[in-house]
Amino acid sequence: MRRHLVPAALLLPLTLLLTSCGGNSAADTGARTDGSGSVTLSVGDQKGGSEAILRAAGELKNLDYRIKWSTFTSGPPLLEAVNAGAVDVGGVGNTPPVFAAGAGSKISVVAAWHGRSRGDAVLVRNDSRLTSPKQLKGKSVAVAQGSSAHYQLVASLEAAGLRLKDIKVKYLQPADALAAFNSGKVDAWAVWDPYTSQVLQARQGRVLTTGDGVTNGLSFQVASPAALRNSKKAAAVKDYLARLRRAQDWVHGHQAEWAEVWAKDTGLPYDVALASVRRTNATRVAVAVDKPLVASEQRIADTFTELNLIPKKVDFGDFVDPRFNGDLPPSTTPAKH
Repeated sequence: MRRHLVPAALLLPLTLLLTSCGGNSAADTGARTDGSGSVTLSVGDQKGGSEAILRAAGELKNLDYRIKWSTFTSGPPLLEAVNAGAVDVGGVGNTPPVFAAGAGSKISVVAAWHGRSRGDAVLVRNDSRLTSPKQLKGKSVAVAQGSSAHYQLVASLEAAGLRLKDIKVKYLQPADALAAFNSGKVDAWAVWDPYTSQVLQARQGRVLTTGDGVTNGLSFQVASPAALRNSKKAAAVKDYLARLRRAQDWVHGHQAEWAEVWAKDTGLPYDVALASVRRTNATRVAVAVDKPLVASEQRIADTFTELNLIPKKVDFGDFVDPRFNGDLPPSTTPAKH
């Protein structure tokens, strides 16, 4: 029996778990707390994100500080909360910090993970005649503006000898992009996991190219500089990051178990969650916030500045704090397979 994609309207809740997309949605600031003690760490999260993985891995036990959780729909509003001092630390993808830096936000990247970029893909329908990114010239491509997929599209085109102006860009959020993709109103769709896995699992499309080799595959924890100046909160941040790293290590050996938790937390079908875990989530390795990382993010910032999506030159090195690196390997360490 042929499987069908979840209808576009039902995809809207999935934006809750994405670190890549834009938007101005507010946070769910319900009073969910863990731990005890006089210090409270306000943590910004996304659906199926840090809280879920820490809980699944058993890393929220024996906390001698409190964690107050707030759930955001995407990276940009989370970083707005960090900038305002409403959140002490939170997780985002590789692109939101670039735009926050461009806006002059008060943020500090304090931890990083390097994973594979196979989930960042340019998809075409099964009946498409396109077989190479070079053939995208003159074609219409849907993408969420300012997202990691946006940069992946730009980088993939460049690798193929093309520029963004060589294609017809359709700036669409995932639900609208899916509808346009399925109806043939666009020739291709640049998107990220779990959408990539959903399309592939439903056999409604195929991969034209992925971000592997053209994007940096980084994701971050970003903190408020004000929180880091507080010695007690800085100590809590250090412990929190250590727990997150252990939890990610747990995922490598418990992929099916984590996919089950993730599917329940987000509403994703289990087979889609498992495919996304294997393709993307389980490949992540904790790495240092170092000079190669800064240089890599600087290239993203410069790209979006040239596209006039960031109003001014960004010096990304001004927005990192490497104090929590410890003995972590370089940011160029290969992702897990």
